[in-house]
Amino acid sequence: MNVLEGETMRGDQQEQMAAWFRSLEPVQPKDMVGLWSGVGIPSGHPLDGVLENLNWFGKRFHSAMRADALLFNWRPGRLVAIEPNFFPVGLAIKMAPLGRTFVARHCFSYLQKVLRARGTTASLRLQALDGIETAAMIYDKQPIVDYFRRLDDDGIAGMMCVRDDPRRFFFELRKVMD
Repeated sequence: MNVLEGETMRGDQQEQMAAWFRSLEPVQPKDMVGLWSGVGIPSGHPLDGVLENLNWFGKRFHSAMRADALLFNWRPGRLVAIEPNFFPVGLAIKMAPLGRTFVARHCFSYLQKVLRARGTTASLRLQALDGIETAAMIYDKQPIVDYFRRLDDDGIAGMMCVRDDPRRFFFELRKVMD
């Protein structure tokens, strides 16, 4: 397969995933409050597999409609919220192949204490996507919005949108606790 064919296949996969996401029911921000474990959904996005390699746990949404956008497993039983501003999203996407390596996982495990967020890093609110209002998490210092749709009683699908990038990163969140 040549590169062009690969790009077409990833584009088709992105379109199929976006259509699937839009077919799901919207979510109210208040329904997002709590701790959620996450896993990426392969979609042909450069970040596919990166978060899992770095021991991503998920997200935490607070009742004040603020969020810990990036929670990682630091030590057994310990979660750490990372400041997304440490990694400009454009650079993170360009460096994605490195993010899937053992070296990245090893280095990131040591850097988590330094990269720790000093407070919440995003806001949760109702926002329109294709004319339908649904819960959305807006990062404070990154050009990123995560939109959410309901999968089932305790499952949410997420679609990360980066300003000026047509590609979407998809993920699933499962409620751990309120």
